[in-house]
Amino acid sequence: MTLEITRIQPFPDQRTAIVTGAGAPRGIGRKVSRKLAAEGWSIVAADLDGAAAEAFATELAEQLPADSGQKVLGLAVDVSDQSAVDAAFVRIDAEMPPVAALVNLAGIPSPHSIFELTSEIWDKVMDVNAKGTLLMTQAAARRMIDGGFGGRIVNTASITALDGGGTFSKTGYAAAKAAIQGLTRGSARELGPYGITANVILPGPIDTDIMGGTLTDDRKTGMSENIPLQRVGQPEEVAGLINFLVSEDSSFVSGTSISVDGGKHMH
Repeated sequence: MTLEITRIQPFPDQRTAIVTGAGAPRGIGRKVSRKLAAEGWSIVAADLDGAAAEAFATELAEQLPADSGQKVLGLAVDVSDQSAVDAAFVRIDAEMPPVAALVNLAGIPSPHSIFELTSEIWDKVMDVNAKGTLLMTQAAARRMIDGGFGGRIVNTASITALDGGGTFSKTGYAAAKAAIQGLTRGSARELGPYGITANVILPGPIDTDIMGGTLTDDRKTGMSENIPLQRVGQPEEVAGLINFLVSEDSSFVSGTSISVDGGKHMH
């Protein structure tokens, strides 16, 4: 792990993107997986719900061109557990093309107020959101370095990290997502010499189930009041940004936090 890359390096034709949190039918992970697959990536769809990840992987694989050479693997993985992450990468190493991108979308919300936060709740929120991002980054980055062609890491924070929380996610979630911002910057600095970029997205209200269930029209209206675009976002809009951040076109973009919130936070 001593190779350093000091020039723009193209990805191999056959390369793998790992997308965590890809099990939820209405989540961002599935939109990202479909988008990247359409761009020629082989996909590892990982989720705590292994059955959902495997079913989605089967569905996605059936939609790929027969002569593309692309592969899709659905995996059960608890990103907060080192042994589970290690086991997942054993299969990835054995069954998939070289890893060139990691999209960390796995996470859990926390609607608990500061006085409702127990040590157990705090640890769970930090473990899944922050530690899970770290463990997946460590494992993927090792493969990217060994591959010799760099790579892309995209992490997921939240505008909650900027404003401290809202109706659904509060202090614990805000703290975990702020930690991911710091982790991303550290990753960008330490992994940059190997041609690996690391960036973090900060979604605002997005129409997914992590928002506490399907958004009704009334909830969408309330959430849109302070958004210049006057609406909540859609998962495919986040997927479009992630597609750019894992592409060769983003080769000089690193250590950056990008809000995807319709203009709610301008910075």
